[in-house]
Amino acid sequence: MLSNTCEAYNKSVLFFYNETGKPISSEWRSQDFVVVGLGIPICIFIILANMMVIAAFIINRHFHYPIYYLLGNMAAADLFAGVSYLYLVFHTGPWTIKLTMNEWFIRGALINMSLTASVVNLLAVAVERHQTIFTMQLHSTMTKWRVVMLIVFIWLTAIVMGLVPIMGWNCVCDLSTCCSVAPLYSRSFLMFWALLNLLAFFIMVAVYTRIFIYVRRRSQEMSPHTDQPSHNQTVISLMKTMSMILGAFVICWTPGLVILLLDGLSCSKCEVLKYEKYCLVLAECNSLVNPIIYSFRDKDMRTTFKRILCFPWRRMHQHEGPSGIRFESVKTGAPPEKSSIFSSSFEPDARQSILSV
Repeated sequence: MLSNTCEAYNKSVLFFYNETGKPISSEWRSQDFVVVGLGIPICIFIILANMMVIAAFIINRHFHYPIYYLLGNMAAADLFAGVSYLYLVFHTGPWTIKLTMNEWFIRGALINMSLTASVVNLLAVAVERHQTIFTMQLHSTMTKWRVVMLIVFIWLTAIVMGLVPIMGWNCVCDLSTCCSVAPLYSRSFLMFWALLNLLAFFIMVAVYTRIFIYVRRRSQEMSPHTDQPSHNQTVISLMKTMSMILGAFVICWTPGLVILLLDGLSCSKCEVLKYEKYCLVLAECNSLVNPIIYSFRDKDMRTTFKRILCFPWRRMHQHEGPSGIRFESVKTGAPPEKSSIFSSSFEPDARQSILSV
């Protein structure tokens, strides 16, 4: 935790902002109203959209495979990001001045955790795809227990990385190392954080590019000699979906990480504070894009979404007649049929989801 022996330990958050030259106001400005006014509905939409994605992965049995468990965990990371951004919205602008040091570090830790969870999860997906694709299989033979342990490891890593600054890697005890974008963070930590994630991005792009090239080449070689061309198309479609998710992630987060890296390098001519807000908004949009990609690429996902949204309506009218009076139909001379709300509303189609239109 923070050391109480530091000279600036008892200083306010405002002190660090003034020390680094980052503008902060105790009064509401027009840009503050815009941030809060747009941030709240966007965060709520991110939370609801990713809750639907997680529910779809749980309900549809065709998604009960390791790759979809990891994609579901990716949606959980996006859901956590939505909660983190919502917390940030209610602790930004004039509210920032009222924050204690620990509250300020918690605000940053939530964002760091969401990014780490997403990055490590994408790395896990890359490993899973590498394990299966090079044997031209659709799904991994990884057991559910291993998947659960992998997901637990992902979140433990995210928690540790999020708590690193508050555990001591900050500038509270050395004001000369404070950065501009995050005034209580050390420039060395910002450089480490940015380089680590950019390196992870490069590795993931390289791995997915290699896998995609391999799949296309093998598919072209096997198509004249195989009786299951749909299997090859399924593998390619799934890789296209994963490439879109990875591409959106890299596009949305890279500008922000570059800003952090430049700030860590003390680039005074880069005007990092000028572009900071835009990069944060772009990073926030990533958690909004993934549910759109899922629904755009997968017909099964779209169908499951519709069933989830229509479930209250179907349940209300399941036992109502034309007059609106509830009744239970009784059939004579035939054995009673199995009745289930979930089976009538959420039973998946008898085909395999391929995450493609």
